[in-house]
Amino acid sequence: MPLVAVYDTKPYDRDYLGPAAKAAGFTCRFHEFRLNADNAALAQGADAVCIFVNDQADRPTLERLAAVGVRHIALRCAGYNQIDLTAAHELGLTVTRVPAYSPHAVAEHSIALLLALIRKIPRAHNRVRELNFSLAGLVGFDLYGKTAGIIGTGQIGRLTAQILRGFGMRVLACDPAPDVTWAATHEIAYVALNELLCTSDIISLHLPLTPSTHHLINPQTLALMKPASVLVNTSRGRLIDTTALIAALKSGQIGGVALDVYEEEAGVFFEDLSGGVLADDELSRLLTFPNVLITSHQAFLTHEALTEIARVTAENLRRIARREPATSGTSI
Repeated sequence: MPLVAVYDTKPYDRDYLGPAAKAAGFTCRFHEFRLNADNAALAQGADAVCIFVNDQADRPTLERLAAVGVRHIALRCAGYNQIDLTAAHELGLTVTRVPAYSPHAVAEHSIALLLALIRKIPRAHNRVRELNFSLAGLVGFDLYGKTAGIIGTGQIGRLTAQILRGFGMRVLACDPAPDVTWAATHEIAYVALNELLCTSDIISLHLPLTPSTHHLINPQTLALMKPASVLVNTSRGRLIDTTALIAALKSGQIGGVALDVYEEEAGVFFEDLSGGVLADDELSRLLTFPNVLITSHQAFLTHEALTEIARVTAENLRRIARREPATSGTSI
């Protein structure tokens, strides 16, 4: 039976991917550690490796994987900025991903973060657990009648926009490839980035990480945002310049931030660090702000999304092993 080495695994990976891979005719060798050049040789005997968002698949790592016989890199995520695609193709490695596992999961988590932040749910919950039923300091604001700006209108961005329209919000959008038919159907207006930043009360990021989107949110773009505006990011951490974000929060330039991703999350998110000291000073600083809400890259974590990730990943493993084309839309 073909073998796949699965890196950076958690119990839910075993629960969902294990049975799906077995049904596709694969045996999984699960590793809790992340893939890098130092441990790539441990994939010896595997036909494929399966990696996640924080695994390292640079040229040295890929060269070592190819040297031990690996021929397929299966990403169980949508993003692929962690892999050197040029090196992979030069080495003859097939690369697949899961481009759309459950856009509803991420869109709904974006809204959950937003509502929890603006209605101060975490603070209220903590108070009530201590039998403090005071409402002092818990004043929020309505979404109804406000303006939301959606940067990036792929599947997740479009769903987030539609949910916000359901709250009675005016929704603006910005994307290099605007979907004008969708926008007209949902009464959403495409505008330039600067207009969106200047006008929106809520700004939600739904973009891939590319050289052009790296630190899209920076001192210049933050300066354009309304002082009470709220920024939401469930896409990629490096879309935001964290140093600039902290400065904007300290100065009151923006009203709040809800994050499910962080630009230096590798080695922190997905891990239990409660027994030690957090070495990341900027993340530590963010956690001190009362108007910042952070979850640790869990937007994808629903039963439906995990089921689809496992299904598509297993199908890609099966197809590539049989030298068939990968599932439509998953090859990169």
